Amino acid sequence: MPGPKGLDPSSSPRALLGAELRHAREKKGLSQSELGEPLFVSGSFIGQLEAGTRRLHLEYAVQVDEILGTNGFFERNCKALAKSRYPDHFVEAAEAEAIATAISEYAQMLIPGLLQTKAYATGVFRAYKPTALDGEIDDLVATRLERASLLADPTTPLLWVILDEAVLRREVGSGTVMAEALRHVADLARRRRIIVQVLPFGAGAHASMHGSLKLMEFEDAPPLSFVEAPDMGKLLDDPAAVARHTLMFNLLQATALSPQQSLALLESVAQDYEHGEEHP
Repeated sequence: MPGPKGLDPSSSPRALLGAELRHAREKKGLSQSELGEPLFVSGSFIGQLEAGTRRLHLEYAVQVDEILGTNGFFERNCKALAKSRYPDHFVEAAEAEAIATAISEYAQMLIPGLLQTKAYATGVFRAYKPTALDGEIDDLVATRLERASLLADPTTPLLWVILDEAVLRREVGSGTVMAEALRHVADLARRRRIIVQVLPFGAGAHASMHGSLKLMEFEDAPPLSFVEAPDMGKLLDDPAAVARHTLMFNLLQATALSPQQSLALLESVAQDYEHGEEHP
């Protein structure tokens, strides 16, 4: 597997460490599989570490230093890079997201973080943490909005989002906040920066009734999927699991409204919020 190409360590804290791992491994004359064997991981897992799509945990860093003779380099840097503004369960997913070439996401209850406005994100965090001080909420919102800078690039990552109709109908903050939030998503779709579909209530039972789903693809590493629950999240690289989740997303695409119909619905519901109309 080739090493990471053009990764920016400032956007992905693992990029530099991954490049150094590849350099040290090749200097030692080991293949990815040969390095993975004493760690009881696959060669593809080592490739993911080198590509920056997986985090090097401390237990592996210590062993890597011993195997490659790197005098504690990976242990020291692993500890430093472990510090993150994101919750522990979301750190790996956020860092993988930063270097993904394509992201496919089904959102069951909330507008995805990459697409949230400041007012909408504030409403979400205030609901999560009703007793938090304003400064804490402001920091959480700033971190979430910073993630959205991924969309400053006009083409990468390709972002395909399927919103459950519940996302449109559940009022967060106020009608004004919702109108702004939905128009923001619609604007991104109209500018062809994202592809968005709405899964209507009328679709009935569907392939992801259990919850939301995110898939990520990379230039130099296998795809990953991410599943999340309250204060819990898991990044999956098992090919069978990723294939299963990919099929689920494909089924959702087939069941959802077309992008054109979805855009019309987004703008219609935004207009209803602006006029103060009730939503079921």
